[in-house]
Amino acid sequence: MQYCSTRGGVHGWDFRDVLFSGYAPDGGMFMPESVPVLSADTLRCWRGLPYNKLVVEVSSLFIPSNLIPREDLEVLVGEALSGFSVPEVVRIARLKDGLSVLELFHGVTLAFKDLAMTCTVRFLNYFLQKEKGRATVLVGTSGDTGGSAIQSAKGLPGLDVIVVYPRGRITPVQEKQMITCLEDNVHVFADGSSDDIDQPLRCLFADEELVKSHGLISLNSVNWSRVMIQLAHFIYAYLELSDMAQDQAAAALPELEVVVPTGGAGNVTAGLIVKQMGIPLKLVAMVNSNDILHRAVSTGDFSMAAKVTQTLAPAIDIQDPYNMERVFWLLLDRDGLTVKTMMEEFQHTHRLSLPENHCKLLSQVLSTGTVTDEGILETMRRCWEDNRYVLCPHTAVAVWHHYHCPHSPGVKRCYVATASPAKFQTAVQRAGLTFHIPEAVRMLDKLATRYQNLEWSPNWCKDWEERLRAKIQFVSSTRKLGS
Repeated sequence: MQYCSTRGGVHGWDFRDVLFSGYAPDGGMFMPESVPVLSADTLRCWRGLPYNKLVVEVSSLFIPSNLIPREDLEVLVGEALSGFSVPEVVRIARLKDGLSVLELFHGVTLAFKDLAMTCTVRFLNYFLQKEKGRATVLVGTSGDTGGSAIQSAKGLPGLDVIVVYPRGRITPVQEKQMITCLEDNVHVFADGSSDDIDQPLRCLFADEELVKSHGLISLNSVNWSRVMIQLAHFIYAYLELSDMAQDQAAAALPELEVVVPTGGAGNVTAGLIVKQMGIPLKLVAMVNSNDILHRAVSTGDFSMAAKVTQTLAPAIDIQDPYNMERVFWLLLDRDGLTVKTMMEEFQHTHRLSLPENHCKLLSQVLSTGTVTDEGILETMRRCWEDNRYVLCPHTAVAVWHHYHCPHSPGVKRCYVATASPAKFQTAVQRAGLTFHIPEAVRMLDKLATRYQNLEWSPNWCKDWEERLRAKIQFVSSTRKLGS
């Protein structure tokens, strides 16, 4: 298995190369050069596997055993997923009227990011220990990614973690999960919106000398490993919820509709890859008022709004769904030159009008919808009234679809729950509901904090880039002095 860039300028990289990268040197995103197709027999063999075993099976398709031997892979994934609050790691809540909710939030930061993040950090640490190397992780976050990266990597001797988050645009729990970590290898910066943050980060990752000399890597879903682990979410849901019969080898595989709340489109990318692997998924991406993805699918208008709208679902308050570059690459038959032209125009102008044939290809594999804050609150209340089950506001963005879009006859549905309601207490209270707050969340208020501000200026993007560059160089030189 080898990897290439979505923009066509890089080919033949292996998993280790890609794991230790951010954006590809040509500005694109890494993808496998070929996607393995799963047979019905393979899926039947996997049915009933625990989630952690399924992650091993999926990962082994993309990580050659000469890089991580199978027995080591099993240990790494097992250790990564051992700290979750439920033994099964993920679970499915089966509620009234066919409402099945895939709970992916039982990790330490109560968000789905913990599943892929813990595994990815274990993979990184595996290679760093083997090579006696060091690296610097640079992460921009809209809320959940930063906390997950910090909690997964804190205290590891070979990794420094630099996180930039949008102060005032995330919940107190999300913020405290980042700024209360006082480990020496954790460095937190605050300000801007999530889309503002992406601009200086892209510039830093485009500096090949900086990336190479300081071991700079990304743990956003820019990193292929994050998307790779997310494939298992969709496959697990399919194996658990579809009516795939063990004794009907010749029968066509039944379809499963999977509805995801999305911001950066990482889950959309993972779902489309699983679809190309031969699993008949019907994908639905639900967004909040930051609706660029919905507009792209419904009208071909892939254009950023003037500013990010703050909503009750802050982790998906994103106007630049950067993983859509991977989606376009898959749909356009891996045409790197076309993707490069499209995405460079989008990066320069923040606007892109999709050609009619591109729009048609996109709408054939993805349905979308958009939900207001009032729709989020209405869905949270209705789900509680019907099931005595509290949704987080992001999950409510997905579940709104259950109450407003009739089922296709004979097709089962799964709704992806990306976070615990405990992280979004204001939304829960505004819906008139209550939710038990875990002790670990209550304790955050009693902990000391540490972070640095990124100040606004007329030349803010360049200033932030230079400030972060200086921090990268500082932590790298400090590691060298201590080694």
